Amino acid sequence: MKTQIHTDSAPAAIGPYSQALGFGDMVFTSGQLPLDPATMAFAEGGIKEQARQSLMNLKAILEEAGASMDTVLKTTCFLSDMENFAAFNEVYTEFFGTDVAPARSCVQAARLPKDALVEVEAIAYIIK
Repeated sequence: MKTQIHTDSAPAAIGPYSQALGFGDMVFTSGQLPLDPATMAFAEGGIKEQARQSLMNLKAILEEAGASMDTVLKTTCFLSDMENFAAFNEVYTEFFGTDVAPARSCVQAARLPKDALVEVEAIAYIIK
């Protein structure tokens, strides 16, 4: 049975979707934009600041679900411009390291919601 996951430590959904759903021992997050949950404004700065905020939002949702960044199995990362790939990877590595990093797809999207520079979603294992 699926369970809705919600935390006030990450931005509320801006459409008809859940922040995440749990199913059994798994959690599936929606894409996380670089929105500050308190203000619903983008993190100030460029790709690094927006990537960091998206990943902090992802972390908050995973923790609410009983998972963590260490239990992430797969991420999908959307960039508005692949020219930001190297800078994005610098921040991504801060959160996931390089040893046994999650499987990942990273693609350029023609346009992201609210004209974000980045959006990240994940699939993780829930720690029991």
